[in-house]
Amino acid sequence: MSILGNSILVKGDVWASTDLAIEGRVEGAVTCDGFAVTLAPTAHVVGDVLARDITVAGRVEGQLVASDVIDIRAEATVNGRLITGRLILNDGATFNGHVEPQHLEAALRVARFNRQKDQKEQTAARRP
Repeated sequence: MSILGNSILVKGDVWASTDLAIEGRVEGAVTCDGFAVTLAPTAHVVGDVLARDITVAGRVEGQLVASDVIDIRAEATVNGRLITGRLILNDGATFNGHVEPQHLEAALRVARFNRQKDQKEQTAARRP
């Protein structure tokens, strides 16, 4: 598991190929396809999150796409769109947005396509 500590601010996209815990602030997309993302109570994410499992105890503003489950804990605040097959919304959580389980497959395809496109562009930019 990788951890972005509570003193870390990331301005830009984050890609992880392992489970990821975020304790700090991220201003950009978080992509952890096939793995879990946990947002600690101190976490604040402004951007979209794509993962197998997403657990939110902090704050999120953006679209959450989980191929398995989104778990919004009691102390969490989520503003945005949730796309998942399973949702756990704990008592005491704050959620403002829409839940769209019917769009899961399409959202996963679009997110994976965009990631491949971004990777190709980055590879091309590195070439002399």
